Amino acid sequence: MKVAVLVSVGRHPVSGVARYSRNDAAALTIALSLVKTHAATLDVLHAGDPSNPALSEYLALGARSVEVLEVASDSDAATPLASRLQGYDLILTGTRAEGAFDSGMLPYRVAHALQVPLIGAAVDLSVADGCAQVRQFMPKGVRRRVEVRLPALIAVHPLANAAPSYAYARLREGTIRDAGAPAGNAGRDTDPDERAWTAAEKRSGHARMLSATTTESRGGSVVIEGSSVEKAQVILAYLREHQLVDY
Repeated sequence: MKVAVLVSVGRHPVSGVARYSRNDAAALTIALSLVKTHAATLDVLHAGDPSNPALSEYLALGARSVEVLEVASDSDAATPLASRLQGYDLILTGTRAEGAFDSGMLPYRVAHALQVPLIGAAVDLSVADGCAQVRQFMPKGVRRRVEVRLPALIAVHPLANAAPSYAYARLREGTIRDAGAPAGNAGRDTDPDERAWTAAEKRSGHARMLSATTTESRGGSVVIEGSSVEKAQVILAYLREHQLVDY
């Protein structure tokens, strides 16, 4: 069984900082559980900018790699996604992205292009005998169970029974892969800070002891002007840069 998860870039509702989409993270978590219980392969796909740093958070959530189809922000993402998704048995994604003007129509357009059924608002999912059994979120707390024969596209509801697990070590091990880049160049570009992090230690033992017993200045900035929201954005950007928060 071939499984694909479509992921988007979310945005924090207060700070506006780019992050992983919680809807798509729930879809990824469900897909990972299916891979563990079935002989399945998993591909995680994104249509957009491969340099967006928020994509690496999906690596920390369990994706071994994220394949990016480079698409301009004002271009149609459904057509290249549908072309790439030919031959998959199960496609999972969130119900909609988290931008202010996102319509939630992408899953429907991709399913239409692939000519496969779509089940929306899924809160849990199981697969057996070539079919997917889905429990859907309905208004007023009602739940409905439906069954669909694969291949199919399933849009996962924000209240799905999925608890994403964030691990920084997985982020360092995974790769962001540009689908248009040569195979030899696959993976994330290594910036100077990352090269410094992985470089061999060349200082003397005395110098290393001093660095371990003294506190070095890490720099920073003092924010006096601006509204409370702008100040909060600066603080959150600092915490995210130093991996002190996971959103």
